[in-house]
Order: sequence, then C-alpha cells, then structure tokens
Amino acid sequence: MERHDNLRLRPPRHRVDRRAIGWWTLQSALFALPLPLVFGILWASIPPTREFFMWATLISLVPGLLYMAVMPAWRYRVHRWEATDEAVYAASGWLWQQWRVVPLSRVQTVDTLRGPLQQMFGLSGVTVTTASAAGAVKIKGIDHKLAADLVEYLAKSTQAVPGDAT
Repeated sequence: MERHDNLRLRPPRHRVDRRAIGWWTLQSALFALPLPLVFGILWASIPPTREFFMWATLISLVPGLLYMAVMPAWRYRVHRWEATDEAVYAASGWLWQQWRVVPLSRVQTVDTLRGPLQQMFGLSGVTVTTASAAGAVKIKGIDHKLAADLVEYLAKSTQAVPGDAT
C-alpha cells in the first residue's frame, strides 16, 4: 500500500474569491426571503388576518435576515483550498466544518460546475472525485479562470503521479 507520510490535515492556504460573499448572500436571500414575502403580501391584502400575518412576517423575516447577514461572511472565513504536487486540500462549511486532503494518486476525475448564480459573479466550483466512499472534495466560489487553471493543473498532475486511482 502506498504511504503518504508527508500529507497531513492542515488548513489550506488559499481563500475563495471575495465575490463568493455576494454569491452566498444572494443564495441565502433566495432561500430566506420567499416565505416572509408571501406573508407580507397576505398581511397587506387580507384585512381580517393582518395581525396574524404581521407576526408571521416578522417571525419568518428575522431569522432569514440573520442567516443572510452571518452565513456568507462566516463561510468566507472558513472556506479555503490548495493544490500541491502531492494533494488537494479543502476546508468548507460554516456550522459543520470539514477539512479534507486527497492525495493526487487517489484522484479519479476533476470537474467544474458553474451554476447561473456563480456565472453572475464570475465564479466556478471544482469537484475532485476519488473512489473513496467519503465522497468528492468540492472547492466552491473561486474565480472562473482560476478554476479552469486548477482543473488543467490537476489533470496534468494526476497523470504524472503514479497511484491506484487509474
């Protein structure tokens, strides 16, 4: 079995792109605001139920605004990545934080993903897949050009590293 004595779980060096804060804020708004918006419309349009829908609007709006204010900055503080000649490192999450290191010899595929919101912010995600049951390493919120360069680098590097993923 191949040994990776020089690999250790450590904080990756690179932050995601600062534009990821805007992307995560927009994502959180799309998640947090529809329910208070519906309650607000009902509050304004059905006079007999105004008191109920006023409270429903406030009760659903306050946690949503708190989520929108805290989550993006917190995720930006946590999310990091790094690719070396030996491994790919990633840290992600906000409430549940995850640090992962994947030796290049274990990498099977490297993919990019750009959803519509990521495209609006010029961002991409990179997914590094292994045969492990632990799943893929996902690096989200990096500059689109940097993501393309990273995928190219990892594709070349994984071809050059002997291992058991092929």
